Amino acid sequence: MVRAYKVYNRCMPRESRSQRVEAIVLKHADFGEADRLLTLYSREQGKIRALAKGARKPGSRKGGHLEPFSRVSLLLGSGRDLQIVQQAEAIQMNSALSEDLVALGYASYAVELLDKFSGDHDENRALYRLLRDTLERLSGGADLQLPVRFYEVRLLDLVGFRPELQNCLNCKKKIQAEDQFFSFEQGGVLCPDCGHLDPGARPISIAALKILRHLQRSSYEEAKRAKPWPHVQLELETLMNLYLTYLLERGLNSPRFLRSVRRAAA
Repeated sequence: MVRAYKVYNRCMPRESRSQRVEAIVLKHADFGEADRLLTLYSREQGKIRALAKGARKPGSRKGGHLEPFSRVSLLLGSGRDLQIVQQAEAIQMNSALSEDLVALGYASYAVELLDKFSGDHDENRALYRLLRDTLERLSGGADLQLPVRFYEVRLLDLVGFRPELQNCLNCKKKIQAEDQFFSFEQGGVLCPDCGHLDPGARPISIAALKILRHLQRSSYEEAKRAKPWPHVQLELETLMNLYLTYLLERGLNSPRFLRSVRRAAA
């Protein structure tokens, strides 16, 4: 019996240690003399870190396919501590982002949010598709605000922080068509009576609240019907940046970059 088992075991094919994945490059850093350390969000494994050996060498076949915001097909092999990029082929480079600093800032913001809200190897295909589609929209569209606001609202849904926008979180009454308050701590809207009692609540106009509700319940094609005034767009951007920063309990780098780009363009 023992001998038969040993023969059978030798005949068994070894499990492959390589895997083909589709991924978006979130960021990279130099590693060693010629390598590149990548942070990726993959369709199959969620967020992973991988090493692209020799990617910084002149003429490297891998290096040009592994720029931030690129969607790539990778063959990953197992390393001692990190997965190793054995093959890399670009699917979509989103290179237009580098031609518009504001679009680049928004893309950096989307990537930074996903990086901060996701853990390693926590697969979420819906989140992968959301980032993929958002980067494509930012790369190809003149309207940059809508893709980002839609992304923020959907991201909150997918990571378990969907804000309550229909009923007051304190008294439970249905929200009326008037200016309200938004509580970061409670995660949604408070009516005027309850909002005045919460020192941490922030005013939100009924116009901004309607846009958030519209984004929360709509597909992207339906969401494009919204045409908020510039002052409402600014209110929403400020509110969402503050809320997401509150949830993360840390500041974000990309909004600072966006503000500097806008000041330079003004």
